[in-house]
Amino acid sequence: MSRQKKSRKPGSVAEVEPAVTRNRSASDVEGRLRKKLKKRKGQKAGNRHSVENESKNSQGRAKRDPRLGSKKKIPLIVEPTVKPTKQQRKYTAEQELDALENDAQLNVLLERIESGESLGGGLQAYVDQKLDRIEVLMNQLGLLEPEDEIEAPIEQPKSKKPRTEDELLASFEDLDLGDFKD
Repeated sequence: MSRQKKSRKPGSVAEVEPAVTRNRSASDVEGRLRKKLKKRKGQKAGNRHSVENESKNSQGRAKRDPRLGSKKKIPLIVEPTVKPTKQQRKYTAEQELDALENDAQLNVLLERIESGESLGGGLQAYVDQKLDRIEVLMNQLGLLEPEDEIEAPIEQPKSKKPRTEDELLASFEDLDLGDFKD
């Protein structure tokens, strides 16, 4: 047997079933409406093509999106970064001496030693190491006087009687200013 397609045209091969009519109450009608509204969620079909949305897009164009485009200047020629050499990275003797003199931990430990407190072996070794380094740096910079000059007593004038103006003038003229220069 060959298959026949169903058709909605009147007089088709299939016989029409009689329609059943129901008496619907008001609650039935309301229930069906609620069910219909519950099924339909979201926006109606074709909403994005509506006229209201086009007006919103024109307002959106007026406000520029900050993420689009950047005002940051881009260098056209990339310059290589120069890494400092070992000699440039090292402190100069003056910088290292300043850093050691301003070392907070060393200053606190020296104050503790001056107050008579005894330090542990590790802290004492740290203080000794830093003080030795300070001495070496001061020798390099010429800030430390030789030990024999330090130990030699400075000669004080033995007489405390007031000098005359002529004696003071003579001593001033005899001074060698080269002694005071660094």
